Amino acid sequence: MNAAVKKGKGAAGWRRSIGRTVMGLLIPLMLATAACVREEEPVNTPQGNFEALWRMIDERYCFFDYKRQEYGLDWDEVYGRYAPLITPDMPQKGLFEVLGNMLAELRDGHVNLYSTYDVARYWRWYEDYPANFSDSIQRRYLGTGYRIAGGLKYTVLDDNIAYVRYESFSTGIGDGNLSEMLNELAFCNGLILDVRNNGGGMLTNASKLAARFTNEEVTTAYMCHKTGKGHADFSAPEPIKVTPSDGVRWQKPVALLTNRSSYSATNDFVNSMRQFPLVTVVGDRTGGGSGMPFSSELPNGWSVRFSACPTYGPDMEHLEFGIEPDIRVDMTEEDMARGLDTIIEEARKLLGKRMN
Repeated sequence: MNAAVKKGKGAAGWRRSIGRTVMGLLIPLMLATAACVREEEPVNTPQGNFEALWRMIDERYCFFDYKRQEYGLDWDEVYGRYAPLITPDMPQKGLFEVLGNMLAELRDGHVNLYSTYDVARYWRWYEDYPANFSDSIQRRYLGTGYRIAGGLKYTVLDDNIAYVRYESFSTGIGDGNLSEMLNELAFCNGLILDVRNNGGGMLTNASKLAARFTNEEVTTAYMCHKTGKGHADFSAPEPIKVTPSDGVRWQKPVALLTNRSSYSATNDFVNSMRQFPLVTVVGDRTGGGSGMPFSSELPNGWSVRFSACPTYGPDMEHLEFGIEPDIRVDMTEEDMARGLDTIIEEARKLLGKRMN
């Protein structure tokens, strides 16, 4: 019995000894494996900041496939051109310029690099287009006796057409503002809604305003979300709907005025409004900017903003490079010399015909 007990204790001790040996071998192996698969932390050097920015865009930017198709963007090729420009002793402002130029290859107005002394941005999305807007001429139509409802300025033109100007979706509008304004304008034959040079802002304001121009729920767009690091790793499209407001809704023809500086949330607003039967888009192509922006930071503290979630039209068409108007109109030098806004005048003619 004693021998049996001793033998059992010896076997258990042997098993424990083997177990300790195996774990002693496995733990270093597991740690080594983890070290191999763990990504290196970015370091605050010119090369480290460059690598961090390039990888951040590579893994999270949402329009690579579309922009490869549109103009041949190859992000790996961009890396090959810009990496040799990075040197260990380059000054911060030189690094900022190189990184800003690299981001400009995306041709996206929603992509910015922020330092304490500058903001890198891509502005060619509107610079190659006519302005199609004049502050001084637009103010002549609005006059000095216009009314203000939140971020909206409005008046009635002499042909009984309502004129509403919304300069920025960053400026709030309340449900009370909208109901009071539409009640005040109810006797008008039509409404001109001018969102030219509106660079965007809050999507909630855009949706709130669009809800005043439809009597039924409408799927106006779809959005996808990034699900992985691959350029094509996205979720299934999720519908975006505009639901009719419970307040006063406009029931007469609308001319929505746009130009190339109608951008970001304004681009989304125009996309929603063009789905409604009483709305006609007049003017120039919008500026685009359909990707929902995401913000992050580089090792040196510079902030980065870029498009991370693509938005599509109701037929899953891309909106990133803008929306064509229903009626294309450019402001003419002859009209401007006479103090006339060609786009507003065309909208007045259109609404006059639609009411007859």
